[in-house]
Amino acid sequence: MEGILITLLRTVISFVILAIVTFTIGKHINSHKNHYSFALSVTIGSSIANMGFDTNLRFVEMFVSFCALIGLYYASMVLSSNSRKLRRWISGRPTVFIENGKILDHNMQKTKFSLDDLNQLLREKEVFDITQVEYAVLEVSGQLSILKKEAFQPTTKSDLSLSSTPSALPVEVIMEGKIIMKDTDPTYTKDWIRQQCRNRGLEVSDVFFAVINSKGNLFIDAYDDHIVSPTDIE
Repeated sequence: MEGILITLLRTVISFVILAIVTFTIGKHINSHKNHYSFALSVTIGSSIANMGFDTNLRFVEMFVSFCALIGLYYASMVLSSNSRKLRRWISGRPTVFIENGKILDHNMQKTKFSLDDLNQLLREKEVFDITQVEYAVLEVSGQLSILKKEAFQPTTKSDLSLSSTPSALPVEVIMEGKIIMKDTDPTYTKDWIRQQCRNRGLEVSDVFFAVINSKGNLFIDAYDDHIVSPTDIE
């Protein structure tokens, strides 16, 4: 019984430590998708697992090792933010596979990439004809960035000399029958939201989700969708 309690306590403490570390540096690890951050995330997971479940290892010693690992990562993060050379050494550098429409086979050989691998990455970018590609760069994250030749690039509004208005981020106003938006915008107040619901014959409690989209229009989804025969029922 005592062993179970110890394991439970270690697991709870390990979970709290993981939550704190994830909250502190999780965004940085996820945003910098390279071999360094991947190795760190695997090591963090392994360390937390050992701290929580492996009772043959002393918790304090594992905790000290874990703190040292996080400290080293944070120190390297601070130093690399001020040094491009250190960033390149830690994160690596992207590799150009296609330049001016020509395949750089020597770069592919260095990274042990075959033509089949390149074609697969291009298809994942919805490019099935390699002759359409002007530049292709393998990022340190393992993702392929491409620039199509001008003739194959999609037409934009600027190409057609069409005017465009800036878009705002969507704003969620109701979720699960409750207003979640604060009265910070003089246009979209709580009273305005309630009135918009009444205009549709609804109360706020009848609304499952409501959002003001990027164009300033209010979208409302009620709990009762009035669908007699849904396509899929769980």
